[in-house]
Amino acid sequence: MVRAHEAGWAHAEGALKGPAWLREPADANQLVAHLWSGSARKDDAGVLHVGGLPVTEIAATHGTPAYVLDEDDFRDRARAFRDGFAGWDVYYAGKAFLCTAVAGWVAEEGLCLDVCSPGELAVALRAGVDPARIGYHGNNKTVPALRHALEVGVGRIILDSFAEIERVAALAAETGLPARVMIRVTAGVEAHTHEYIATAHEDQKFGFSITSGDAFEAVRRVLAADGVELRGLHSHIGSQIFDSAGFEVAARRVLALHARAAAELGAVLPEMDLGGGFGIAYTTQDDPSTPEVLAAEMRAIVDHECRGLQIEVPHLSIEPGRAIVGPSTCTLYEVGTVKEVALDGGARRTYVSVDGGMSDNIRTALYDADYSCTIASRASAADPVLARVVGHHCEAGDIVVKDEFLPGDVAPGDLLAVPATGAYCRSMASNYNHALRPPVIAVKDGVARVVVRRETLDDLLATDVGPQA
Repeated sequence: MVRAHEAGWAHAEGALKGPAWLREPADANQLVAHLWSGSARKDDAGVLHVGGLPVTEIAATHGTPAYVLDEDDFRDRARAFRDGFAGWDVYYAGKAFLCTAVAGWVAEEGLCLDVCSPGELAVALRAGVDPARIGYHGNNKTVPALRHALEVGVGRIILDSFAEIERVAALAAETGLPARVMIRVTAGVEAHTHEYIATAHEDQKFGFSITSGDAFEAVRRVLAADGVELRGLHSHIGSQIFDSAGFEVAARRVLALHARAAAELGAVLPEMDLGGGFGIAYTTQDDPSTPEVLAAEMRAIVDHECRGLQIEVPHLSIEPGRAIVGPSTCTLYEVGTVKEVALDGGARRTYVSVDGGMSDNIRTALYDADYSCTIASRASAADPVLARVVGHHCEAGDIVVKDEFLPGDVAPGDLLAVPATGAYCRSMASNYNHALRPPVIAVKDGVARVVVRRETLDDLLATDVGPQA
C-alpha cells in the first residue's frame, strides 16, 4: 500500500517503483497505438507523424508546447457516435474542448452541441451552430445568461435548481419567448471513477435528488409554469466510465421518475438524456468500449426498463465530449533539462523537464491522472529508464506524466509527445506563473493550420490596467 505523504502522492513510499500496471517496454520507441489518434505513426527515424505531418515540422513552425489536433480522427469519432447511436441525439460536450473550428466540425458531422457558459455559447454561435441544436448546462445560470439563451433560441436549457426554475419561468413570462427545458436529476449512482469527477451521487452540487423527492417536485413546478415546456429528464453519472453498469442503475431510477410523473401529474415527457462520461485510454491500463458496444448496451437497458414500466421509450440523447476529442489530440513539448536525483537508500529518480506543465495540463495535479508519452523527434537504441516528466512551473506538484519508460539517453532538445490530451487540457489551461497558453494546431492530409493561436505577452498584459487605474 502506498501511504500518503505531506508533499503529495509523488513522494509517497513505494512511488519510485511506478504503478503495478506499467511494464518496461522491449522498445521504448514504439507507440501504443490505441492511446493515439488514428493517423499517428513513427517513421524509420523515430519521428512521430500526425495528420500526415512530422511533429518536428510542426514544432519548427509553431513552437512548443502545442496541442496537435488530428481533424480526421475527431471527425471519425464524432461519426462513430452519430452512427452507433442512430436515432438518438448526440450532443458533443463542448466543455471538453471547444473552439469555432471544432464547433463547425460538430455541426458538419450532424451532432448537436452542449455548452455550459455564456462563453461557450458565444463560440457556438460564432461558428454558426443552429441554436435549436444547442443544449445549455450549468448549476448556476444567471438571469442575463438565461435571457440570452432564450433570445437566441437555444433548443433546451437543463435546469439544475429551484431558483433556475423560477428564473426561467419569470423570463418566459416577461419576454413571451418559448423556454424548452429539461430537469437534471441525480440518480444516486456513483460511477467507478475519481471522486472529484463522479457527479451522480447524492452529496454534490448538480441536479435534483430523486431519492429525496426534489426531482419530482421540480417536475411539478416546471409543469405549473406558464410558457415553460418540459422536454424530459437529464441524468449524468460521472466521467471516464468504461462500462454500462452505472447507466443501467441510473436509467432504472430516472425512468421510474418518468413513469411516476406521467401517472401522478399527467406529464408527457418526450425525451430523456443519459449524459456522457464515456472513458478513453490514457495508458495501457485503460480499455474503453466502442460507441457501437455502448449504444447496443444502453439501448437494451432502456428498452428493458420501459417494458417493465409499460411506458413508451422516450427520445434519447447522450453527451460525449472526452470520448471524441480526447484521443484526437496530443501535446508536443521540448525537453529542457534532464536531472537524476539521488534519494534515500541509494534510489534515484530521473526528472525530465519540459517547456509546459500544469498550466497546459492540470489534470495530473488535480485528479492524480495518469498519462503516457514518447520521444517524438528521433529513435534511440538506449535502454529504457523509468522517468517522471515535469513542467517548468514553480510548483512541486507540476507533473505531466508521473511514470513512463523513456530512452535512457533522453536529452535537452528532444521533442516529447503526450497522447490523449484533447479533453480538459486546453479548456482548463491557465496563466499560472504568467505562462502563455499554447496554440491548437489542427492537422489533416499533411497540412497544419492554427485553430487557436498561441497567447502573446500583449494578450497577457492587455487585462492588466496598470497603476494609473
